[in-house]
Amino acid sequence: MKKSILIAGGTGFIGQNLTKRCLKNELSVTILSTSKKKFPSKNIKFIKCDISKKRELLNKLKKKKFDYVVNLAGYVDHSQKIKTIKSHYNGCKNLADYFKTKKIKKFIQIGSSVEYGKIKSPQTENKIIQEKKLKSHYGLAKLKSTNYLLNLNKFFFFPCTILRFFLVYGPGQLDNRLIPYVILNCLKNNSFKNSKGIQLRDFLFIDDAVNSIMKCLKNKKSNGHIINICSGKPVKIKSIVLRINKIIKKGRPLFGKIKLRPDEPLKLYSNNRKARKFLNWMPKVSLNDGLNRTIKNYEKKF
Repeated sequence: MKKSILIAGGTGFIGQNLTKRCLKNELSVTILSTSKKKFPSKNIKFIKCDISKKRELLNKLKKKKFDYVVNLAGYVDHSQKIKTIKSHYNGCKNLADYFKTKKIKKFIQIGSSVEYGKIKSPQTENKIIQEKKLKSHYGLAKLKSTNYLLNLNKFFFFPCTILRFFLVYGPGQLDNRLIPYVILNCLKNNSFKNSKGIQLRDFLFIDDAVNSIMKCLKNKKSNGHIINICSGKPVKIKSIVLRINKIIKKGRPLFGKIKLRPDEPLKLYSNNRKARKFLNWMPKVSLNDGLNRTIKNYEKKF
C-alpha cells in the first residue's frame, strides 16, 4: 500500500516541486491549500482550506489519514503583522495540534533563515534566538512555530523536524523574488533598480531543497531538531545580479536605487554540517549550474 503525504501549501513554488517528486516516488499525495492549481497528474487529491482557521481545518481533515505531513503553507505577503502571524504561526499550530494524536511518521515544518534575525553569520542551529528581538513579522511567526513544535516533541514525542531553508530559487519561481526579477528584466533588456547589493546571502537550488525534504521524511534521528538547509557558500547580491546579466548579455542593473529594509540583515548565511550529519544531505547543484538552468527555463517564454 502506498504511503500517504499531506503537503500544506502544495500549490506554491516549493510545494509544486515537492509534489512532483513525491509522485515519482509513488507516494499518495494530498495538497492542502487556499487555491487550487492544475497539475499534469490526476493522481493528486486537493483539500481547499485556510489552515489558520482551526474549525475549518478540523472539518476538512476529519477521518483522513496520512503517514507524512509537510507544512509549506502561508501567505507570501508579509507586510501585515496580524495576517502573517495567523498564517504562519496559527496555521502551523493548528496542523500540529491535529496530528499530534494521529500517529503520523513525520511532520516537517519548513522554516526560514529569517528566524535568525540579526544574529551574526554564519548562523548555526544551536544559537538561541529571542522572539522579542525579531523585527520581521515573518521571522517571528516562523520562530514561534519552531518553538511550539520543539515543545510538542519534548513533551509528546511528536515526530517533527524543522528544516530551516535559506534562499531557494529555480525554474517557475514567481518574479517577486530576486533571481527571477533580475532574469526577466535582463531578458526584456530593461534598466532595473537594485539595492547596492552588498548583502551576503546563501542561495539553494530548488532540486536540492526538495531532496532535503525527501531525505527527512523517513529519518527518525532528525526528530526534535532544527536543521539548516543551505549551500554553505555565501555570495553578494551584486555578484548574483552581475552573473545573470553576464549570462544573458542584456539588461542594465541600476545599483543603489533601492534602500535596504530596516529589518534586513547584511549577512545571512550558514553551514550545512548538521544536514550532512543527520540527513546525509548535501547540495548537488552549483550556483552557476542552477542559474543557467533557471535562465533557460525563463527563456522559453520569450
